[in-house]
Amino acid sequence: EKAGDAMAEENAHTALVAMETYATENGGSYTGVTMAKLNKIEPTLPSTEPEAGKEGIKVSTTASNKYKIESISSNNHTFSIVNEAGVLTYPCSPEEAGGCPSTKVWNK
Repeated sequence: EKAGDAMAEENAHTALVAMETYATENGGSYTGVTMAKLNKIEPTLPSTEPEAGKEGIKVSTTASNKYKIESISSNNHTFSIVNEAGVLTYPCSPEEAGGCPSTKVWNK
């Protein structure tokens, strides 16, 4: 269980670095990001949305300065990174399961 959660956390961090690199290369905007574009930045990430789905990774943008990364472990524990205009949060679920503490925040 812990190994699966650790892998999901690592996948989320890897996607985070690629997202920030993408924004740096696109004038600070996350608009237009796709798994294919993130894969060009970080080849260890899946190159298509279906491949990413199989690995439990989902990336979505809600505005040019906002995004959400979700990474689901083999145990169905979700580790997310949410960027709301430069403010990062790290929610997880279910609480007190595997790597998700009672605070529902997995990265401090």
